[in-house]
Amino acid sequence: MNVLNSEPILFFDGVCNLCNGFIDWLVRRDKHARIKIASLQGDTAQRVIPELSASLDTIILVDGADILIKSDAVLKSLAMLPGIWPTVSKIGFLFPKGFRDGLYKLTARNRYRLFGRKDSCRLPTASERGHFLP
Repeated sequence: MNVLNSEPILFFDGVCNLCNGFIDWLVRRDKHARIKIASLQGDTAQRVIPELSASLDTIILVDGADILIKSDAVLKSLAMLPGIWPTVSKIGFLFPKGFRDGLYKLTARNRYRLFGRKDSCRLPTASERGHFLP
């Protein structure tokens, strides 16, 4: 894997409404743009995680040399936010990985049916541009 920089990068399915909702939620809380965000369909994913960029059914967090997927990526992302979210993350990590990822897979498998999908990847607003990578 070719990691571009040392800032954490969270990759998500850019056409998934559920994924976009999570990204919107995360951006509102990450005031200092600590976590960079890129769609799995974008150029950054092709450069940083070419082997995983086709995995549209998962969220991927690249944090230095660590590559986290599914529930680990979500919980580690929460841990990077201010406020109560690091505590929520610690509580989440208390659950067995198999259980967490099982819930994640169930949700991922049904996300388009339950939440819908967009025709194209979302574009960041002017105020969000510091968060997003191409």
